[in-house]
Amino acid sequence: MDPRILELCREDSRFAYEAYEFVCEAVTYTQTKLGRMSPDEDDPSDDHHVSGEELLRGTCELAIREFGMMAPVVFKQWGVRTTDNIGEIVFKLIHVKRLSKSDRDDPDDFHDLFDLYQALTEGFALTLGDATAKRGER
Repeated sequence: MDPRILELCREDSRFAYEAYEFVCEAVTYTQTKLGRMSPDEDDPSDDHHVSGEELLRGTCELAIREFGMMAPVVFKQWGVRTTDNIGEIVFKLIHVKRLSKSDRDDPDDFHDLFDLYQALTEGFALTLGDATAKRGER
């Protein structure tokens, strides 16, 4: 366990340790997906940067990939209910130097960009139609 994240959890218990870890994973996932791998320490370029919106979309995509239909339940258990919550986590991770930021980054980049619950449930439809049709075929 990362002691920096443990300290964040002690200071502010709204978000679970796993939420912080997951956001770190989501940054790497999003950078990789967009072809913006983290730079070497000697590379001052900004090619690795992802915007708040890109990170939010990547976070949702990774959550659906890892947790499937349970993604909204997992996020709720972690205390993550809005895009603003993810932004808060990001900036807390920046504060403890677990993530870095550019001069353009601002917490408002995450403010109410979309309905997080809806984004985590998109594409999943629970229907009884198929089960009912199969029972009728017997």
